[in-house]
Amino acid sequence: MIFHLKSSFIASITLFFSSLLMFSFATYLNHISMTWPISWEICSINSSIINFPIIFDPMGTLFASTVLLISANVMLFASTYMAEEIFLTRFIILVLLFVLSMNMLIFFPHLMTLLLGWDGLGLTSFILVIYYQNAKSLGAGMITALTNRIGDVTLLVAIGWTLNNNHWSIMNMWFNPMSNLIILCITIAAMTKSAQMPFSSWLPAAMAAPTPVSALVHSSTLVTAGVFLIIRFYDFLSSFYLFTPILLLTASFTMFMAGLSAMTECDLKKIIALSTLSQLGVMMASLALGYPKLAFFHLITHALFKALLFICAGSIIHFHQHGQDLRTIGNLTNQLPFTMSCMLIANMSLCAAPFLSGFYSKDLILELSLFNPLNYTISLMFFCATTFTAAYSVRMTLTAIWSNNLASPNHFLSNHDMNMVLPITSLTLGAILAGASINWWISPMNLEPILPMHLKFLPISAMLLGIFFAWQTIVSFSTNLSFWQNNKMSHNASCLMWFMTPISTQSLISTPYLLALHFQKTLDNGWTEMSSAEGTFFSSFSISNLFIPIQKNQINSFALLILILMPIIYFVNNS
Repeated sequence: MIFHLKSSFIASITLFFSSLLMFSFATYLNHISMTWPISWEICSINSSIINFPIIFDPMGTLFASTVLLISANVMLFASTYMAEEIFLTRFIILVLLFVLSMNMLIFFPHLMTLLLGWDGLGLTSFILVIYYQNAKSLGAGMITALTNRIGDVTLLVAIGWTLNNNHWSIMNMWFNPMSNLIILCITIAAMTKSAQMPFSSWLPAAMAAPTPVSALVHSSTLVTAGVFLIIRFYDFLSSFYLFTPILLLTASFTMFMAGLSAMTECDLKKIIALSTLSQLGVMMASLALGYPKLAFFHLITHALFKALLFICAGSIIHFHQHGQDLRTIGNLTNQLPFTMSCMLIANMSLCAAPFLSGFYSKDLILELSLFNPLNYTISLMFFCATTFTAAYSVRMTLTAIWSNNLASPNHFLSNHDMNMVLPITSLTLGAILAGASINWWISPMNLEPILPMHLKFLPISAMLLGIFFAWQTIVSFSTNLSFWQNNKMSHNASCLMWFMTPISTQSLISTPYLLALHFQKTLDNGWTEMSSAEGTFFSSFSISNLFIPIQKNQINSFALLILILMPIIYFVNNS
C-alpha cells in the first residue's frame, strides 16, 4: 500500500523532531549554565576582522525550540486549511524560509549577519501577506513592508556607526561617542518590527495573509523579533538614560490603544492581532522596567497560547466558509465543543487567569510594575489595558459561544480532522503547563515582589472587572456592545487605532501629491527645461520663424538689404 504524504505533513514532522532536539540542547545548556559561541573568520582587512559568529545559549535555544514547535503545529494545521491550494508546496517553502529567517535572527549575534534573518523576515512576510493576490492583500503587504523598512534603515545606519567599535558583535558592545545614536537606531528598529506606536498600523493589516501565516507571525516570529533584539542588546541599550522612558511610554500607549481598538473591532482575526499588540506592549514594558528574563518568559508563554488562539480561530473560519465576521459567528458550543474549549483556555491564559501559562509571566510583570516607582498615569494605563484584555477576550468568546449563528447554515457540525485536533491539543497543553514548567526551569525566585494585600490582588481584580464589563456590554443590547459607540469621534478613533491607520496610508498623501505636482510643473517642466535644451530649442525656433517670411521672397529681400547696406557702406568709407 502506497501512502501519499503532503509536503506540509513532511515539513511538520521535520520541524517537530528539530524542536525536540533543540529543546534537549537547551535543557543541557541550561543545566551546565554555559553558552557556546562559534566564530568563523571570513577575512581580515587591516585591523578589521570580519567574522561569522553563531551563539548557542539557553535562552536562544529555548526560543528556537518554541518557534520550531509552533511551526510544526502550524504546518500540520495548514495541511487541512490550505488543502485546496494549488501551489501548496510553494506555500510550504515560503513558510519554511520564514522560520529559517527567524532562527538566523536568533543564533547570529552579529549586526551584519543578523541582517540576513532581519531582512529575510521582512521579505518573506511581504510575500506571504500578498499571497492571496488581490488589491487588499497588496495594500496590506505594502504597508507592512514599508513600515518595517524604516527599522531596516535605522539598523543599517547603526551598522555604519558601529564601525567605531571595530566590530559588530552584540556580545561585547562598548561605549563610544556614537553609542547613544546607535542605541536609538536599534530601539527604533525593534519598535517597528514589534509594531509599537507610532508604527502599529501594519500589524492588523497583516491579517490579509493566510491564517497559518498569521498564527506564525503573531506568536513567535515576525512581531517577536523586535522584542528578542532588545533582549539580546539589553545590557548595551540600557546604558542610554533615555532608553527606559522612551520604551515605557511607547509600550504603555500601545497597550492602552490596542485594548480600546479591540473592543470596537468585529473581525475575528483582527481582534486577536490587537491582543498580540497589547501583549507586545507588556513585553516592552517589562524590558523598560529592567526585567529582560521576565520579558523573555512572557515571550515564550505568549507564543504558545497565541498560536493556539489563532489555530482555533482558523478552525472556526475554515468551518464557516472563510467568514471571519464576529457578528455572524455564534452558537459554536454544539458544533465545535473541543475547539471552543481550547479557545476558552487560550483566552483565559491571555487574561492571566490563575495557574495557566500567561498567569506566571503577565501577573508577575503587573506586580513588578506596582513594586517599581512608576508614574500613576503609567500604572493606570497598565491596568486599564489589563481590564480591556479581559473584556475583549470575554466578548469574543461569549459571542462565539452564545450568540445566534447568522452565518450560512451549510457548515460542519463537528471536527474529526486530526490535522486540526493534534495541533490544538499540543498547544493547549503548552497553554496550560508551559508557564509553571518554565517558571521552575529558568525564572529566578527572588523576583516575587512583597506587596500589600490590596495591591497583590489588583491584577486579578482588573481581570474580573474586565469580565464584568464585557458581560454587561454583551447582555445589555441597549449599549450596542460598547458604551462609547454613542460618541462617534471616540468610536472612530478606537476603530482606526487612534487614527494611525489613515495616517499611515492615504489620508495625508493628497497634500504632498499636490505639492509634488506643483514642483514638477514649475521646476522639472518649467525653469529647468527652459534653461536647458528645451529653452535653447524654443529660442532658436522663434528666431527662425522671424526669418522665414524674409526668405520666401528673395529678390525683394536682396533689394531691401542693398538699400539698408548702401548708406552704411557710404558712411564707413567717408569716415
